[in-house]
Amino acid sequence: MLQSVRLTRILLDGMSSTVLTTPDLGDAMELISDNDALEIRGRLQGMVHPVKLVHFTQELNLEYGREAKQLLTELLAISDKLSLEVYNFLLDKDKVSEYGVDKVPATAVRNGKDSGIRFYGLPAGYEFATLLDAILSVSLGDSGLKTESREKLANVSQPVHLEVFVTPT
Repeated sequence: MLQSVRLTRILLDGMSSTVLTTPDLGDAMELISDNDALEIRGRLQGMVHPVKLVHFTQELNLEYGREAKQLLTELLAISDKLSLEVYNFLLDKDKVSEYGVDKVPATAVRNGKDSGIRFYGLPAGYEFATLLDAILSVSLGDSGLKTESREKLANVSQPVHLEVFVTPT
């Protein structure tokens, strides 16, 4: 079941402001500070095309599930080129299958097509910077790979499953 996150634009003293309404977060402490939001906004200004974050979670017995969803929700308020869809890992089997998600929390980063990029767990610390890089790359439609690398990858004839594991230090 798709959970909607509602954004409302309001005008305050001639300046546009975004008010985020998320009834399920309650009075949770903000994860992105105002100073960090300014830095992130500047970094995401390089976005060309909209990017959709597709997030999979479950409500019970999930370490960092609430925080991961909250982080993405706060990020959504920073750029009008970001959108968020939230699915229940246990109930939304069609979407789970479509995105090939096998654990939660999980977040897919996509534009008009699925980029294959997935983040599992809470994208915090260094992983948050990587999430921002992925959002920018998907928005630009460019992997950043050199021509030589693209040519070699064009010769890959079978699907390849690649996972990158990151541990906190």
